[in-house]
Parts: sequence; C-alpha cells; structure tokens
Amino acid sequence: MLPPELPPLPALTRAEAEFIDSYLDVVDQLGRINPARGSDTYGALRAAQALVARAAELRDALTLMHARGEDRLHAGTLATALRVLDGERRAGRVTVPPPAGN
Repeated sequence: MLPPELPPLPALTRAEAEFIDSYLDVVDQLGRINPARGSDTYGALRAAQALVARAAELRDALTLMHARGEDRLHAGTLATALRVLDGERRAGRVTVPPPAGN
C-alpha cells in the first residue's frame, strides 16, 4: 500500500523557496542541539557549528527577498510549504518533550 499523497508544494518565488529551505535547515540543526533530546556532546557541537552556516544562508535568503522588493511574507502560503516539507515534525524536535510516563 502506498502512503497518502502529499498536497502539492505551493508556488513560491526562488527567494521564498530558499527562505523555507534555509529556515528548515536551521530548525533541523536546533533540533540536533536540543539538550532535552540529544545523546552526546559531539553531535550537538557539530550541529552548533553547522547552525552558524545555516543561519547565514537564512539571512542571505531574507536579504535577497528584501532586495527584490518582496517586503511581505505570505504566511499562509509559506505555512503550507512548511507542512508539505514536514516542517511540523522537524520543528517538534526543537521543543522540550513531555515528561517520561505521560
């Protein structure tokens, strides 16, 4: 049986797509650093080092959007893109998990 088909990715400008990709890269690194979910310092250290580069890419994507005159974030469209790209699960790794036994 095939998994359910995901909705199509909404139409994004190239800058918006780079913004979403960079944002999710930052979220992924933060999830790897999360002390409530991690297992070793080396992995967290590597993620923290990568976070610097991912944050710069995020900054650059937003700078490009601003320079092109894209002065508004279309939250509904971008939220749809995040959902299609599994953003809810990925962002969930940044939160503190519920206490054991719940």
